[in-house]
Amino acid sequence: MFQDLRRASAWLRKERMDKTISTKELKAKLDRKDNLTVVEILAPEKYREAHIPGALNLPPDKVQELAEQLLPNKDAEIVTYCASTH
Repeated sequence: MFQDLRRASAWLRKERMDKTISTKELKAKLDRKDNLTVVEILAPEKYREAHIPGALNLPPDKVQELAEQLLPNKDAEIVTYCASTH
């Protein structure tokens, strides 16, 4: 799982990971109903346990396979998050 998460993070950075935002900033964006897509990078069973409402699930071992299909607009604001497995 850790290797999958590292590969997913590397792929997302390469594709266009501009910056990190705080939980407070994300909440403000969601409260304002900003036009953004929230993506959780975790295994489906973890997603089912708890996730931000409306967030898409993109398992770390499927990022390269599914990202373009789930996130076709490369100019859209996309916020990714994952939980620590430690």
